[in-house]
Amino acid sequence: MAAVTCTPVDLSRGAWPRVIQGGMGVAVSSWRMARAVSLAGQLGVVSGTALDVVLARRLQDGDVGGHLRRALAHFPVPAIAQRVVERYLRPGGRPPGRPYLPVPKLRARPSARGDELGAVGAFAEVWLAKEGHDAPVGINLLEKIQLATPSVLYGAMLAGVDVVLMGAGIPTQVPRLLDRLARHEPGVLDLHVDGGTTAHTVSLDPRALTGAEAAPLRRPRFLAVVSAHVLAAHLAKDATTRPDGFVVEGPRAGGHNAPPRGRRVLDDDGQPVYGPRDDADLAQVARTGLPFWLAGGAGTPEAVREALRVGAAGVQCGSLFALAEESGLAEDARAQVLARLRDGTLEVRTDPRASPTGFPFKVVSLPGTQSQDAVHAARPKLCDVGHLRVPFERDDGSLGYRCPGEPLDAYLEKGGAEADTVGRKCVCNALLAGVGLGQVRRDGYRETALLTLGSDVDGPARMLARHPDGWTCRDVVDFLLGAGGAAPGAAADPSYVDDATGPNT
Repeated sequence: MAAVTCTPVDLSRGAWPRVIQGGMGVAVSSWRMARAVSLAGQLGVVSGTALDVVLARRLQDGDVGGHLRRALAHFPVPAIAQRVVERYLRPGGRPPGRPYLPVPKLRARPSARGDELGAVGAFAEVWLAKEGHDAPVGINLLEKIQLATPSVLYGAMLAGVDVVLMGAGIPTQVPRLLDRLARHEPGVLDLHVDGGTTAHTVSLDPRALTGAEAAPLRRPRFLAVVSAHVLAAHLAKDATTRPDGFVVEGPRAGGHNAPPRGRRVLDDDGQPVYGPRDDADLAQVARTGLPFWLAGGAGTPEAVREALRVGAAGVQCGSLFALAEESGLAEDARAQVLARLRDGTLEVRTDPRASPTGFPFKVVSLPGTQSQDAVHAARPKLCDVGHLRVPFERDDGSLGYRCPGEPLDAYLEKGGAEADTVGRKCVCNALLAGVGLGQVRRDGYRETALLTLGSDVDGPARMLARHPDGWTCRDVVDFLLGAGGAAPGAAADPSYVDDATGPNT
């Protein structure tokens, strides 16, 4: 693949991008998207969620274009990459109707195969996003999925990831973890365990994983995704928890949202009601002395200008990129969303029950998807991906794992409360289906999708008016920052052609 010419944002000199592309869903923020945004002079971000499953399923679908094998040829321990390829690659793809092979489930004491797959999956995604250029690339992880964090971070760092973003929790331990992994030292996370009476951890020993000594890695910058100024101040006050900046995310953002503060109130449509208490005090965030970006309803040029006016470094934007040509969304799903946006019927609900995490979750209302009660009711109850399972402590002190989206009898047997299961959906399987990686069951059942976007569709509607046949990530950057994308970092050479995404225009 040809190299490109671009002037990247130089993080080492204190320069920051004006626009951060959101790290959305499972593989929606694909390496193609992150690469395109980085080449446009802003911060492209890959989703770090379920990259073990994504890698395994893409290989079983034949690794169209050979991109994964090209990336894995550069993994620093060839034997590990070869084991993954030999186990999962199906040249030409799976026969019709054949289920995907399972991958090892996340545990506090993961198998070597599970750690390898997590690290290799993250490496491949970041390596492909960074291939052929020097512009920075980030990875977004969920604090709620602690069990995957050490292996995914290490794999991303082996590929040279520049920025780590993490939210959906309180990521106090990430700065220390990054420091240790950069030195190839064992990285340990204290786990949240339901009913825990003793300390439990998940860890990764890089030297045990790779079997090799290596020079220290470059430690990536860390941006904490927060919804409250109080949390920003808490993280910033101690050197061991201080990030390099914040993404301040409001309730209009897609994916998981922080629950409203105070007493829970639902509107007539069953959506949580947010009020002034849920708005972060940006002056307090600014007092931390760290750069910050605004997210949630920030997908317009006016929102960028307002963010700069109040002292932010810029914005994080998701929905505009999720609907761009380089998005990982399955093409039919993206077309359905654009059609509803075009005719003014697009609806995005904040569902207080859909996600097993307990956080409110933005759901796009689309026929044939898990957003419809009848489609959800027709799905067999099972949990075979399990990334949102949480550890709980058994009476003997050992750990078990449960998810409110799993079969009710199994959840109750593990000590779960029936009330916690009402309305819960299998988000893991549904999000994988939304990017064309849905499981096929031996009885013929095919997993159906669940899509998420931000609730503010003004930016996407304006983009569609400008680009009725669809738009690219570069178009999004130009829209947000003005004609030509005036921002830190120059655009890439327009003559460059990527064999995966077409002309870089």
